[in-house]
Amino acid sequence: MRAGEELDGFEGEASTTSMISGASSPYQPTTEPVSQLRGLAGLRCDLDYLRGVFGRLKVAQVVLALIAFVCIETIMACSPCEGLYFFEFVSCSAFVVTGLLLLMFSLNLHTRIPQINWNLTDLVNTGLSTFFFFIASIVLAALNHKAGAEIAAVIFGFLATAVYAANTFLAVQKWRMSIRQQNTNDYIRARTESRDVDPRPEIQRLDA
Repeated sequence: MRAGEELDGFEGEASTTSMISGASSPYQPTTEPVSQLRGLAGLRCDLDYLRGVFGRLKVAQVVLALIAFVCIETIMACSPCEGLYFFEFVSCSAFVVTGLLLLMFSLNLHTRIPQINWNLTDLVNTGLSTFFFFIASIVLAALNHKAGAEIAAVIFGFLATAVYAANTFLAVQKWRMSIRQQNTNDYIRARTESRDVDPRPEIQRLDA
């Protein structure tokens, strides 16, 4: 009996020790890695956006800005060089910023940062890119027009200007429609709230 009691006590102590060691072990499974994996797995390509008008325009902008930048980078000698440097800066900036916006919209990453007005951000980017691409293409065509790469850069610069201008026009129309819809919703909400309030509270007092 004593041996059995000792065995029972040993098993109890062992189980208690294992419970304590398991509770204090730094290798306990947690849910953080699982949630992180789920967050990464939640990323998916929004084919509806890429097939839409804005998605196609965004892809065209990235491609044209990249081709214009590659054309200007192949020029080894320039005289004068100010127009070339300005065109290089504009095409590189447009490619990087528009590429980031395309990545954000196509993967729905913009929905995870609701603090930023992404429609207004896209509108500002397309408007500025339209203006600077147009100026840079005119300056490059006026100052540098000897090499074939310069002519190609000017052509793709004007094509990029046209695509950015079309995107800007559509973005402005979309922004105006969103403002009108918001104003309509605010008007309907105000009318609904005014109907819920009794316009003649003194009649209720007299009846009471």
